[in-house]
Amino acid sequence: MYEPLANRLRPRTFDDVVGQTRVLSLIKKMIAEDKVVSMILYGPTGTGKTTIAMLVAEHFPLNNYKFNASTDSKATLKDIVETTKLYGSVLLVIDEIHRMNRDIQDYLLPYVESGKVIMLGLTTENPYIACNPAIRSRVSIFRLERLSSAEIRTYLEKIDLSAYDKNLTVSPEAYDYLATASNGEIRTAVNMLEMIAIQADRDQRADLAFAIQVVGKPSVSVDKNGDDYYDILSAFHKSVRGSDVDAALHYLARLIVAEDLESLLRRISAIVYEDIGLANPAMGPKVAAACDIARHLGWPEAVNALGAITIELCISPKSNAAHLAVNAALEDVRAGKTPKIPSHLINNPTYDDKKKYHYAHEYPGHVAPQQYLPTELKDVVYYKPQLHTKMEAAFAEQHEANLKVIRGKRKD
Repeated sequence: MYEPLANRLRPRTFDDVVGQTRVLSLIKKMIAEDKVVSMILYGPTGTGKTTIAMLVAEHFPLNNYKFNASTDSKATLKDIVETTKLYGSVLLVIDEIHRMNRDIQDYLLPYVESGKVIMLGLTTENPYIACNPAIRSRVSIFRLERLSSAEIRTYLEKIDLSAYDKNLTVSPEAYDYLATASNGEIRTAVNMLEMIAIQADRDQRADLAFAIQVVGKPSVSVDKNGDDYYDILSAFHKSVRGSDVDAALHYLARLIVAEDLESLLRRISAIVYEDIGLANPAMGPKVAAACDIARHLGWPEAVNALGAITIELCISPKSNAAHLAVNAALEDVRAGKTPKIPSHLINNPTYDDKKKYHYAHEYPGHVAPQQYLPTELKDVVYYKPQLHTKMEAAFAEQHEANLKVIRGKRKD
C-alpha cells in the first residue's frame, strides 16, 4: 500500500515541527516539568495541530485516547473516563472540540477540573467564539499561526525525493511557487511536491511551468465560518481605512472567493460610517446603492460593483469623528450618567418647574438659545470635528456657530 509523502514526513519529535516556536517551547517546558495541563490548540488547517497533539500523546504511552466531538458518542467518552480508575489520569485528544455538545461537556468538565482528564482540544475555529465558556475557563488556549512562504520553502528544499527513483530536480522558482500556492499550509505544499514527483519524467528538471501545469491554481483557504475568514475581513477593513487601494482589493478578492456576499456587504456598510463618516457623507448612499446592485446581480457580476465601491472608499477622505462622538456618549450612558432631562424638553404639562420650550424654527438661523443637555452634563463635548477635510471643516464652522447660540445665551 502506498503511503502518502505527507504522512511519511510527519514529525517524530518537537524539533521536527516547522514553525510554532512559541507554542512548542511552552509545551516542551510543561512536558519537561511533568506538568501538562489541559489546553486547546486552534488555527488554520495544515499548521500542525494534530502533529503536536500526537507528540504530546507519546509522553502518555499507556493512557492516551482520541475522541472526535463530531462522530463519537457519550458512551465512548464514559469508557475512556473509566480508565482513570486504573491510571489515575489520562490524556484525551478531542478533535473538532467546537462541535462537542452540551451533554458531553457537562459530563467531562468535572474530570478536566480535577485533573483526572488532561484534555487536548483541536479546532480550526476560534474557541473564544465557538467553544463553551465552561470549557474555555478550564484550559490554556494556544493559537497556531499559518506558516510563512519562507518557512515552507525551506522545509520543501530539505525533502529527499530519491525514493521516486527519477533523478528529479526542482527549480528554485518551482519551490517558490509551491511555497506561495500552498497558502501557508505545509501539508498542502508537501502534497503538491509529491504530485510533481509522481508526474515528472525520469531525469526531468521540474521548472516553474511544470509546477503550474501539475498544481494548477494556488490553494485558496477561505472558510467563511472559520477564524481565518474574520482575519481577512479585518485586514480588508483596515486596508480601506488606511486608504491602500491595492491591499483592499487583494483582501476583497479573498473574500469574494468565500462567496459570502451578505457578510462582505455588512462590513462595507460599517466601514462607510465608521471611517469615512462626515468627511464625505455622500458615500453612505453610494455604498447603499452599490450593495443593492451587488445583491441584485449576485455572483459573479457583483464583483464589479464591489471593486468599484472599494476603490472609492479607499480614495475618499476619512473621518472617524462621528464614530468617536457616539461612542463617547454611549460610554457616559453605560456608566450611569443619565440625569434628569430638562423640563422644557418633556411633553408633560404636570411638571411644576416646567419652563417654556423655544421652537427652533421661530429663531434666526433656526437655532434657539436654550439648554438641551441635562444640567449635570451641560458642558460636555462629545463631537470634536476633524478639520482636515473641507466637508467636515464646513460642518465644524456651522457647529460652532450653533453652539454659540445654544450655549452662549441660554435665555430660558
